[in-house]
Amino acid sequence: MQAPTAPHQGPSTPEELLTVPQVMASLQLGRSAVYDLLRTRQLASITLGRARRIPTHALTDFIRTRLDQEAAA
Repeated sequence: MQAPTAPHQGPSTPEELLTVPQVMASLQLGRSAVYDLLRTRQLASITLGRARRIPTHALTDFIRTRLDQEAAA
């Protein structure tokens, strides 16, 4: 008997990772402000060696959350 196979989900697109300067430019914030967001985990990131990278979806989620908070206030 053959084991069931998972359905093909199509080609996966790699997640784009942003650098801190790219996030700084996107949010128009300074370096310290971006690192504060990372430190307080308001903005998700990964560490690769000594480099911090922010997935594009994390930046989008952060902006969406802030917009929702502003709308609720």
